[in-house]
Amino acid sequence: MRQEDVSQWVKDAQAAFSAATDLDSLKAARLAHAGDKAPISLASRGLGSLSPDEKASFGKIIGDAKAAIAQALATATEKLEAERDKKVLLEEVVDITLPVNRRHRGGLHPISIIKNEVSDFFIEHGYAVAEGPELESGWLNFDALNIPADHPARTMQDTFFVEPVESGMVLRTHTSPVQIRTMLTQTPPIYVICPGRTFRADELDATHSPVFHQVEGLVVDKGITMAHLKGTLDNFARHMFGPDVTTRLRPSFFPFTEPSAEVDIFFNNRWIEWGGCGMVNPKVLQSCGIDTDVYSGFAFGMGLERTLMVRHGITDMHDIVEGDLRFTRQFGVGL
Repeated sequence: MRQEDVSQWVKDAQAAFSAATDLDSLKAARLAHAGDKAPISLASRGLGSLSPDEKASFGKIIGDAKAAIAQALATATEKLEAERDKKVLLEEVVDITLPVNRRHRGGLHPISIIKNEVSDFFIEHGYAVAEGPELESGWLNFDALNIPADHPARTMQDTFFVEPVESGMVLRTHTSPVQIRTMLTQTPPIYVICPGRTFRADELDATHSPVFHQVEGLVVDKGITMAHLKGTLDNFARHMFGPDVTTRLRPSFFPFTEPSAEVDIFFNNRWIEWGGCGMVNPKVLQSCGIDTDVYSGFAFGMGLERTLMVRHGITDMHDIVEGDLRFTRQFGVGL
């Protein structure tokens, strides 16, 4: 080991560090001139084999050389890191003058939004949400609801029958079969709402659609009266249309309720038919195995499209069903 050799190792290291053009090439130079297999490192490990006098003199030479190499490496590292940071600032700059992405994110349809709103309202009042299949048996869709075989609603004009007709299967004309399913499987007290899609053989026009949505409510408990029904509908109407809305019940007829009534609301200075309601017909309760000497109940049903149209002043059903984003975006994404 000669001092001239050590000095040359230092010069070689300094030259290699200075010649590095980026941090990767500097890393390679560091391994070659300051790594475990570099000449200066091998010489440092060889000091143990020297005599005490030689170890003292060459130890100082090796130490000074390693310090000079470390200083050169630190200087080169600082320089290249500064160049890298400057390059990143130039290449990764964000041009804030670019237009933002204005594509619509998408979201829920207004009918889905209002269905969720209605569901949340009744859940807050202790009701459960019940759902059922859209393809139903004729018994659940008609017979169990006291709709006889000769009732006009069972003709081909109003109902979509599924082939073969002998199967007795239909596309449900209301969500009332879900009420029947609930009464057949649950013991009173029962407090449920049944939102869902229904089907009737209507032409699509400004106020009708062959596919539409309903929400029906059912309560079966001890001592239920028309007063409970009226109070429930008043509270529901105020939630949907505002605190100043007025409701009224007009006598009507439905096979599955007795007495029956139409629900009207006074909204925007005019009376508007909103839905139907009544006390559950004892025949319907009996067909589901419920003791009518102990329990009574009420039921109601409203169209979600009708509710949406009245509340927001929509005059044409086509706007709701045709999927025009210019219409649906008015209601927000609803996510």
